[in-house]
This record gives sequence, C-alpha cells and structure tokens, in this order.
Amino acid sequence: MQRELLTAAALADAQRVRHSTDLPDLDIGLAWHVFHRFGTDLVWHNGGTGGYRSWIGFAPKTGRGAVVLSNSASEIDDIGLHTVEAKFALAQAPRDRKEVAVAPAILEAYVGEYRLTPSFSVTVTRDGGALFVQATGQPKFPIYAESEADFFLKAVDAQVTFVKDAGRVTGLVLHQNGQDVPGQRVK
Repeated sequence: MQRELLTAAALADAQRVRHSTDLPDLDIGLAWHVFHRFGTDLVWHNGGTGGYRSWIGFAPKTGRGAVVLSNSASEIDDIGLHTVEAKFALAQAPRDRKEVAVAPAILEAYVGEYRLTPSFSVTVTRDGGALFVQATGQPKFPIYAESEADFFLKAVDAQVTFVKDAGRVTGLVLHQNGQDVPGQRVK
C-alpha cells in the first residue's frame, strides 16, 4: 500500500505543469505535455525514431487513456488524442506531392539558419542537388521541391516555404500539424 501511494504521488508530481509553451493551451510537466482543451486536461507524450512512432496519453478526469504504436514515421498524435477525447479531430491524410527539379543556384540561395523561436531553429544545408533540413534537437531530413519556393518532407507530413524580399531569401515558413510557423533567416 505504501509503495502504491508513493508511485501515485510521483506520477501526479511528474504531470504537474512546470513550464508554459508558445501555444496557449499546451503546458509541460516532467516530460509530459498537458493540453487544456474542451474543458479538461489531457496528459500525453510522444516519440519516434528509425521509422517508428509512439504515443501515450490519458485524461485524468475521465480515466480514459490510450497507447498508439506505429511502424511508420508518420505522425500519430491525432489518433491518440482523438481516442482519448473525441473532440480532438483526426488529421487529414497527406495529399500526394509531386517532386520537380529546381536549379542549383536557387537551392544554394536557401542554405542557412532560420530561427522560428528563441530556442528553435531550422538549418538548411545542400549536398549536390539535394536540400536538407535539421531542426533543433532533431535529425537531418531531405526536402523535395514541388515549386521553386515550396518544399516537402517525406519522413513526416511537413512542408517548408521559402520567403523572399526583393529577390533575397529572408525567411521560411514551416507548415506542420495545422500550423504555419514563420522563421527569420539569421545566417
């Protein structure tokens, strides 16, 4: 009984909100994300590596929870969130994207670092005829052109649009999870 009480207290403490995020309805506990939506809290965490994804979450008030495991690099958060709270919408299936060729000089103009938040940047590099993006704390992924300014990832459902001002590349916009996050070029 004593061990069960200590375990319950430790879990409750881990879920206690420690930090806010840039999103108004999302906070962080000890490695737990805490959504405050639809009049309830939903505690969850996700992960992915090597072409696999995982998600675990629960709503403390309702006692409903789920574990979602996938042998794909595709995002599964929407499935877990929707399973625990049906008011969370399921994501639309990604649309088919067609790769086009872009001149090497245009690709070279996109190489640099783009800051999306004070602690999160996307670095764009080039290797031959290919561009790569690497976000803070994440692995490097190739991106594929669907126009001269619009690129997409195959590893996850995300897109990047490069922004120009007077012909000079000044930023990018990361399109992912229904959000369009602008980033200023810093290098």
